[in-house]
Amino acid sequence: MSDQLRYSDEELEEFRQLILTKLDAATALYDELCDTLRSSGNDTADTAHSFNALEEGANTLEREANARLAERQRQFIDHLRKALVRIDNKTYGICRVSGKLIPKERLRAVPHATLCVEEKNNPQH
Repeated sequence: MSDQLRYSDEELEEFRQLILTKLDAATALYDELCDTLRSSGNDTADTAHSFNALEEGANTLEREANARLAERQRQFIDHLRKALVRIDNKTYGICRVSGKLIPKERLRAVPHATLCVEEKNNPQH
């Protein structure tokens, strides 16, 4: 990598499009998970004698797993939105610790990254 201080406006636009695509997909998944959580309540069939504790326990575990997934997805969406702000501020792709440019390959894999690989692997961070 060169001594480049920041990515060019064209490069930032490329990352913006990548992030917007990921944001659309993440939002769709989040909405789907939330719909599942809202609609997975007990219905009148739950009062039948055939409804047993094992089924109820499995449903509870599934709801809890979906709630955890939804929360993780919400956090991912938040990170992507913050990355868009960094693009607008022209600080996107700059390691927040070292000030070096984060390699494009890393940003394509983890578009919300704020640390270069060296700093990410540093146990002090």
